Amino acid sequence: MSEQLGGYTRNVRDAMAHVNAADPASPDTFFRRNQPRTGLYDSASDTGQVALATGVMTSVPIHLRSGDVITTVSVRSGATAAGTPTNYWVALYDSSATPALLAQSADQTSTAWAANTTKSLALAPVTITRSGIYWVGIMVAATTPPTLLGSCGAPAVVTGERNLSQSSGSSLTATAPATITSVTAKSFVPYVVLT
Repeated sequence: MSEQLGGYTRNVRDAMAHVNAADPASPDTFFRRNQPRTGLYDSASDTGQVALATGVMTSVPIHLRSGDVITTVSVRSGATAAGTPTNYWVALYDSSATPALLAQSADQTSTAWAANTTKSLALAPVTITRSGIYWVGIMVAATTPPTLLGSCGAPAVVTGERNLSQSSGSSLTATAPATITSVTAKSFVPYVVLT
């Protein structure tokens, strides 16, 4: 066992038992998330790590498995609500080298997004046909985009590491771009849950 687990000599299941506290009560509840639910902070408390910029898409990678059926994307706002939103949506992109749009939620237009609120937006069901890294896009066009819960991630250091958060596009409104291109790495990584 010690060879299979490198230098770790104890039971991995015991070492990770605390993760059970953050998971749904039923092991049959389907969900995928891009990071643990603990250790998150509100981007409002860190002016150097902006979660969202108006009209610009922020995208984060998430591992999905073949057979997963994705119908909803959930993101939680922090202490700052969306101020006078005109458009906002979420989108799911595939695992291609240039990620292509698989599905987008309806544009929420001027619907309020309050502070400290989980926003769950529906997608047309997407069945994942190949396990791999997919991308979730979040875009808010507003006088003041909401802050989000998430974490701070270091930029890529080793050749081939992917961004943990990135921005792309400008002056976006009701429609998600067909592909994710011309990205800029970001430090703030929004917490995203797929169901």
